[in-house]
Amino acid sequence: MITYKSLNEQNHRITELSNVLQYLLRDRAMCDTETCCNLFSNYMSLVQEHIDTVDKNMYTDLLGSPDEKVNNVAKNFMSGSVEVKKILRSFGKQWCPTKNNNDLRIKDHEQFLGAIDELFDIVLQRIQDETEHLYPLVRSLGA
Repeated sequence: MITYKSLNEQNHRITELSNVLQYLLRDRAMCDTETCCNLFSNYMSLVQEHIDTVDKNMYTDLLGSPDEKVNNVAKNFMSGSVEVKKILRSFGKQWCPTKNNNDLRIKDHEQFLGAIDELFDIVLQRIQDETEHLYPLVRSLGA
């Protein structure tokens, strides 16, 4: 079973990498560096791992609750997980043609910045929603 401490540490690492990458990727020359590509690959892996961890450990008790509101929260987060995974796959296909996301391919930097900002916003909003809504609800059920 995953601990809230571990989940919060994952969230912190993802948030930190989002902030660093958002800063680095503004400079077009940085986008082509191996270091930046490795950081981005790490970011994509951490987000995927975190979503998988939450999916595996958070919803069972919520879905088993007799309270319809609790069930709906679980279903909404599960639906959100599917969306985030879809967005990650789509982003990876467009901007990271190699399997390990270790090679950013950017033809239009402005378009890339729009896409990466949207990705970061979605992931950071998801983290905030988990922290403010999902984790407290799971805790309140004694899970």
